[in-house]
Amino acid sequence: MDLDRHDFQLDELVERIKKNDHRLIALQVPEGLKMQALEMMDEIEDESAAKVVLAADPCYGACDLVHDKMRAMGVELVAHMGHSQMNIDSGMPTEFIPVKYDGEPGLEDIFPIISSHRELAINRLKNLKEIQTVNDENSKEKFLDAVGRIAPLTNYKLGLVGSIQHLHLLEEYKGRLEKLGFEVEIPVGGDRLSFPGQVLGCNYSGDSPEIGHYLFLGSGDFHPIGLVLHTGKPLAILDPYTNEAREMSLKVIEKILRQRFGLIMAIDRAKSFGILIGEKPGQMRRNLAIRMKRLLEKHGKKGYLLALDHVGPELINFYPVDAFVNTACPRIAIDDSTRYEKPLITPYELEVSLGEKKWEAGYQFDEIP
Repeated sequence: MDLDRHDFQLDELVERIKKNDHRLIALQVPEGLKMQALEMMDEIEDESAAKVVLAADPCYGACDLVHDKMRAMGVELVAHMGHSQMNIDSGMPTEFIPVKYDGEPGLEDIFPIISSHRELAINRLKNLKEIQTVNDENSKEKFLDAVGRIAPLTNYKLGLVGSIQHLHLLEEYKGRLEKLGFEVEIPVGGDRLSFPGQVLGCNYSGDSPEIGHYLFLGSGDFHPIGLVLHTGKPLAILDPYTNEAREMSLKVIEKILRQRFGLIMAIDRAKSFGILIGEKPGQMRRNLAIRMKRLLEKHGKKGYLLALDHVGPELINFYPVDAFVNTACPRIAIDDSTRYEKPLITPYELEVSLGEKKWEAGYQFDEIP
């Protein structure tokens, strides 16, 4: 990653500081950009009269706000770098600052992948028209490419999405892809998403039956794994940082699903559960946690509500319960489950274990709307 190719767009922040005569502000920066945090602090202080405090704890997204702590410190404004505002009340003046990366990879290497995915989507659409009902055998046949679901599908458009650093590329790439013969849709999601084509680790609400497969502009597997688990649709990845073109392997998804099913089986005889409630403003799902507690009580089991700002093995492994149910960030259970000594499951997986929902109907990705 070439950090010098990021545009941190600090001008509007400096103007806001000057206009309101702020004297102490806080800067909150995601982990991948903290290498340049001190440079940002220098620029802000050089261009304004404000002093800058870096909120140096880990920052996992726009859901992870530090406003209560900063307010107690006397901070007047929080500058949240690299994420977009969610549908949550930050509780104090906040400037969400987008970060753009100027990499523009070519489409030559991704073209064969998205072409093959389009054929998969076309064939799936044909098959869906032929299959009116799905029995267990049919479901297993579709398991690998549809995450166990036969979802409604009305077209085979290419859904073009990206992480926030690359969203400025979407319209341009839409034009390029259409010239190559693809029908392209930049999906618009719910209130948690600020921009068309944006995906979050916890929200993929822009998906629609019109979209048959996806192209993701971004790096890593974090967003792609969530998108495939949520949609069950083929996904190609084009990385603006490395110019790498690849697909989210169905073997990776199958491995995750097998692991999730193994955890569901592992808690079959569990009697007591720790129900994790995230204290971060954008992750707090208290009502869901209480519903899980009541569901456990309905089945003669015990649930303990545990509220944490940060969820980690060292903070919960010692509790004398048989398993944990996570209602904080949905990705904790998916991405970090192997770090925990006891099974860590999602609310949906608990419902499957208790017989309230059926695994055969297809995996349901835990999502914060």
